[in-house]
Amino acid sequence: MSATYHIKALLGGAVILALAACQAKAVSQQDAFFDKISEHCGKAYAGKLVSKDEVDADFGKQSMVMHVRECSDTEIRIPFHVGDDHSRTWVISKTDTGLRLKHDHRHEDGSEDAVTQYGGDTIYEGAKSRQVFPVDQFSIDMFEREGLEASVVNIWAVEINNATYAYELSRPNRHFRVEFDVTKPVETPQAPWGFED
Repeated sequence: MSATYHIKALLGGAVILALAACQAKAVSQQDAFFDKISEHCGKAYAGKLVSKDEVDADFGKQSMVMHVRECSDTEIRIPFHVGDDHSRTWVISKTDTGLRLKHDHRHEDGSEDAVTQYGGDTIYEGAKSRQVFPVDQFSIDMFEREGLEASVVNIWAVEINNATYAYELSRPNRHFRVEFDVTKPVETPQAPWGFED
């Protein structure tokens, strides 16, 4: 084969590599974060309370399982089962400006709790391993209406890496954090309240 052929082949390979690099860079931190959680779709993991607030002492004694139950290109639904309480589902979705975290709270009969669909949107790009969600106005209005004034300054965070998924709530004088070992799947739990198996 001619030298010209080899040069063209090498240049062609370099162009392909350059295009691949550009495509890799085009994936935002938030998209990488979303995709990393999506990799676990269908799997469930056991977790534990790692924060030390005394108000959570009884909560921390219960079994905890998260289940990456439903995934689409724009939304991930993650029920959070605590003992026999199947009322909580974390909902992470894509918006035009970033990511959104909401909390879907249900009663055992499937009806929505008075305090539900609260959360917030990202206000900066964050990292592929951690996204932060300050409380939104909808949630502030609801917390005030329900007499939960302390929650109007809530900041939630979600973390994901090769070993751990973590959910965190912070505000002045309040810190709550649970962590799940994503290297060891466990048996899939029942459907959360309000949703069918």
